[in-house]
Amino acid sequence: MPNPTSSPRSAVQAALVGALCLASGMGIGRFAFTPLLPLMQDAGLSLPHGAWLASINYAGYLAGALLCAAWPLPAGVVGRAGLLATALTTLAMGLGDDYRAWLLWRGLAGVASAWVLVGASSWALAELARRRRSAWSGWVFVGVGSGMMLAGGLGLVAGVRGWSAAAGWQVLGGLAAAVALVAWRPLGDAAGLPAAAPRAAAPAGVFTRDAWILIACYGLFGYGYIIPATFLPALGRQLFPDPQVFGWAWPLFGLAGAVSTLVAMRWFTPVAPRRVFGWGLVLMAVGVAAPALAPGLGALLVCAACVGGTFMVVTMAGFQEARRVAGDGSARLVATMTAAFALGQLVGPLTVPAGPLSSVIIGPSLAAAAALLASAAVLLRPRARPLPVHP
Repeated sequence: MPNPTSSPRSAVQAALVGALCLASGMGIGRFAFTPLLPLMQDAGLSLPHGAWLASINYAGYLAGALLCAAWPLPAGVVGRAGLLATALTTLAMGLGDDYRAWLLWRGLAGVASAWVLVGASSWALAELARRRRSAWSGWVFVGVGSGMMLAGGLGLVAGVRGWSAAAGWQVLGGLAAAVALVAWRPLGDAAGLPAAAPRAAAPAGVFTRDAWILIACYGLFGYGYIIPATFLPALGRQLFPDPQVFGWAWPLFGLAGAVSTLVAMRWFTPVAPRRVFGWGLVLMAVGVAAPALAPGLGALLVCAACVGGTFMVVTMAGFQEARRVAGDGSARLVATMTAAFALGQLVGPLTVPAGPLSSVIIGPSLAAAAALLASAAVLLRPRARPLPVHP
């Protein structure tokens, strides 16, 4: 293991590279589809076909997470592969209008984004820990919200200026390629770091009861948040057809995600990650239910703020809790949690039937909010014994 004082890479560089990786793999590879969906609908894509494109991406995300959990590879290798695949599949979305090809590209993009999340975040958090800067982990996860804000801003500009969805995909693919070039060498320097190291304190392949509870709650989180994360701009487009109005939904969602990680890093560090996870889900449930209970501009803003402002805090808290539960084996637990999350979000879009979105989304949104509250109740329940604390 390299000595913290002997490596030329600083903690600032590690946090920046990790943030750029997550901005590409998650903000673009996973979430660019959401702000570009209204433009694809303008070109004739139906809502059910859009839901299938979303779900095939989530299925790929599930497959990618399962591969990370079952086939341990160096974190840098996993991150590199994910970044390259993110760039190629995003560019490919803008090179044709064959729906079957779109299904393939979105599925592979889902695999890639899981690899980036598990590989790049494991790499960055390990680098920060070696430099005794674990408290800076929030700067790494700022990348997700920043990437979403970038993709949403491009979708807003494209809608206002009348660009095609293909042009938006090509621009974002070019940006993803640039990130892969910038991050390639730093990720390669960590080639010896495993993406899923076994926990020394437990036999390989064995999770504790606390770990399984965490996996289940993280899976319900994936199911609960995915309705607004997939359809928020499309719902805004139906209620307010002017792109200068509905186009702001996703940039605000991403901005809330980016700012929230910094707020959590500054104010919530002394709070147990499990409680941050639980209360984050409660606030998220409010945002998920708002458009279903009171459709309108105010509800959309509440949704963007509550869901966008909690989903990355919940992710960060979940990963921190995984380290408390599993110690040095946390990367494998994170990969399994990511797989559960992907399974939950795979189901979500398929619960939205065909029809006017503002009416058909009510039932699925309320079910999602209920799932989030149930998960929060488990996490916030008083514990009979404290969890072990791993550094």
